Amino acid sequence: MGKNIKNVVLNNDLRYNLRPWVIQKDQDPIAVSHAKGVFFWDYEGKRYFDMSSQLVNSNLGHCNNEINEAIKKQLDSFTYIAPAHAAAPRSLLAKKLIEKSPSNMAKVFFTCSGAESNDNAILIARAFSGKHKIFSSYRSYHGSTIGAGNLSGDVRRFAAERPSVDGFIKFLTPYIYREKIKFKNEKEITRYYLELLHDQIIAEDPTNIAAITLEAIAGTNGVIIPPKGYLEGVRKLCDEFNILLHFDEVMGGFGRTGRLFAFENFDVEPNIITFAKGITCGYVPLGGVIVSKEIASFYDTHQLLCGGLHTTLIH
Repeated sequence: MGKNIKNVVLNNDLRYNLRPWVIQKDQDPIAVSHAKGVFFWDYEGKRYFDMSSQLVNSNLGHCNNEINEAIKKQLDSFTYIAPAHAAAPRSLLAKKLIEKSPSNMAKVFFTCSGAESNDNAILIARAFSGKHKIFSSYRSYHGSTIGAGNLSGDVRRFAAERPSVDGFIKFLTPYIYREKIKFKNEKEITRYYLELLHDQIIAEDPTNIAAITLEAIAGTNGVIIPPKGYLEGVRKLCDEFNILLHFDEVMGGFGRTGRLFAFENFDVEPNIITFAKGITCGYVPLGGVIVSKEIASFYDTHQLLCGGLHTTLIH
């Protein structure tokens, strides 16, 4: 019986599903029967240790009973309420996020994914600053949508179907383990890369730069920990040139580095935080953008032109 179900699952999967970032005909997927904790099983009873936490998002494991029961309870009240209305679960989660975030943070804009969160962070940074350019690292991945895809720095940004968009500037960040230049210590590495970034900011004209986006600890590009003082130095450059600092915490957030956010391992506070993955551990689709008090105040008198179209936009 198990073998027959497995064959049906595999046949339907290979016939009807498209997988990201791979050539489809080369795929030989495992047909997963069920999962629990840090393990999942195939239809023949073989157990697999889920060492990658799926897409680095199953932080609390599979079939967590407490999470399952909370979801079932919520389904009895309502499954979705539009953002024009107030809803207790959304309000409570926003409150908890702000209370756990740095003291300069004020409000949350919820989304359905990490890429969507980064897309909206770009929109918010440009609207608030009145500036266009967004800096991001070559060693980064922020999503595969047009906005987040152009924000990404690795080779996936060159996907043929994704057009290049103006205003996205890449810069080099430290990679201690593979440095070609022989530095004496981390202090020298930090100084060198901050000087590079400073000069590039000048060359690109800081009056045109809305934000610098970074993964505090780079994820799919190598789990790269920045040298001492580097992130703090980027914060100082942002303050000097009136540039927003945006940390993408989609992969590093919600306990993956031992702190709620990866940037909390360093003495630095951003203006914008984006998140997804670990916030729900894949149980439901959710992401978001946390913004500072200054940005939140800006939207007290300006329309937030993110998300779905509301009737207030139609005159």
